[in-house]
Amino acid sequence: MAFENEDKAKGYWRENLRLVLGLLAIWFFVSYMCGIVLVDVLNQVEFGGFKLGFWFAQQGAMYVFVALIFVYAAKANALDKKYNVHED
Repeated sequence: MAFENEDKAKGYWRENLRLVLGLLAIWFFVSYMCGIVLVDVLNQVEFGGFKLGFWFAQQGAMYVFVALIFVYAAKANALDKKYNVHED
């Protein structure tokens, strides 16, 4: 990966870090907050015959994690193209 100049390299890594931190914040919220801290509040709602807090702790978090992988891949590819460091 060769950047045109140092400023573009810093900009790329700044945006990449912002993307990763944003996705990690979502990951933390879904896994810790929805699956542990907010479980009693979420259990008041049913989803597919199960309490929502239980569903998040058992299955929902995994679906979100897989979705985050695809979101990161798409956003990282767009970022690579923006800074002209993509693979052909």
